[in-house]
Amino acid sequence: MDLAFGTLLSPMVLFFLLGLVVALLKSQMTIPEAFAKGLAIYLMMSIGLKGGVAISKGDLGWDAGFVMISAIALSFLLPVIAYALLRATTRLSEVDAAATAAHYGSISIVTFVAAGQATAAAGLETSGYLVAVAALMEVPAIISALVIARRGAGKTSAVAGSDRGELTREVLLNASVVVLLGSLLIGWVTGEAGMRTVAPFFVDPFQGVLCLFLLDMGLSAGRGLRNGWRQLGPGTIAFGVYMPLISASLAAGVAALNGMGAGDAALLITLAASASYIAVPAAMRLALPKAKPSIYLTLSLGITFPFNLIVGLPLYIWLANAISAGVA
Repeated sequence: MDLAFGTLLSPMVLFFLLGLVVALLKSQMTIPEAFAKGLAIYLMMSIGLKGGVAISKGDLGWDAGFVMISAIALSFLLPVIAYALLRATTRLSEVDAAATAAHYGSISIVTFVAAGQATAAAGLETSGYLVAVAALMEVPAIISALVIARRGAGKTSAVAGSDRGELTREVLLNASVVVLLGSLLIGWVTGEAGMRTVAPFFVDPFQGVLCLFLLDMGLSAGRGLRNGWRQLGPGTIAFGVYMPLISASLAAGVAALNGMGAGDAALLITLAASASYIAVPAAMRLALPKAKPSIYLTLSLGITFPFNLIVGLPLYIWLANAISAGVA
C-alpha cells in the first residue's frame, strides 16, 4: 500500500494525471509535436546509454541470454492470446483485433522508464540488459499480428506494404528500436568513462524530462478518451485492463523459471504488461491501413497506459518481490 501511494503521488504520475484531467476538461493546452518527439528520443537515448554502461561492467551472461529468448517468445505469444480474447469477447473485426493485439505483445518504453524509477524508489537493483530486452520485444508482436491478419483475411494482400519492403523497414528501422539499440551499443563501448562526459545532460535532467513527457502523454490519453471512447464497447474497455494482468502473470512465470531478482523481474513483468503506442501504431498504419487507430490507440494509450502507471506498477513490483522471495 505504501508503494502504491508512493507511485501515485510521485511527480511523474501527477504530471500525467494533470495532462489527463485538463484534456478531459477540453483545455486547449498543447505541447508541440516536434518537442514531444524530441523528449521521447532523449528518454530512449538516456536509458539505452545507462543500460549499455551496466552491460559493460559484465552484466551480460547466459542468464541474460535465456531471459532475452524467453522475452522474444513471450512477445510472439501475447498477440495470439490477445487476438483470441478480443474475437471472443468483443465485436471488433478481424483486422481491428489483429492490429490491437499487436500493441499488447509489444512494449511501452515510457512505462518501462517509469518502472525503472519505481523500482529504484523501492530500493530494488536492476540489470542493464533489460534495455536490450525492451528493444527485442518491439518487433515479434508486429510479426505475429501480421500473420494473424493474413490468415484471418485468407489472402496475402491483407497486409499492405510487404511486397515493396516498406513494412520491413518500418518494423526493423523504427525510431525506438534504432535509438534504443544504438544507445545501448554506444554505452557498452564507451563505458563509465564515456557516461561521465554526458551525465550532466543524460542523467541529472532525466526525471524532469520524464515529467514533461508524461504531461504530454496525459494530454494525448485524455484527448483519445474524449474522442474515441464511443468506439470502445464494455468488452473492449475491460480488455484494456485485464490483458495487462494476463501478460504480467505469464511474465512472472518466465521470471520465476529464469530465477530473476526482484528488480529485473519487475521490469520484465512491466514490459509484458505494457502496450505500445509509438512503434506499433506506425507499423499498423502502414501494414493494416483498414484498422482503426481510434480503437487501438485509445485502448493502449487511454486505458492500458494509465492503468499500468497508476495501478499496475505497484502491483508488478509486489509480484516481483513475491517471486524473488519464492525463488530464494
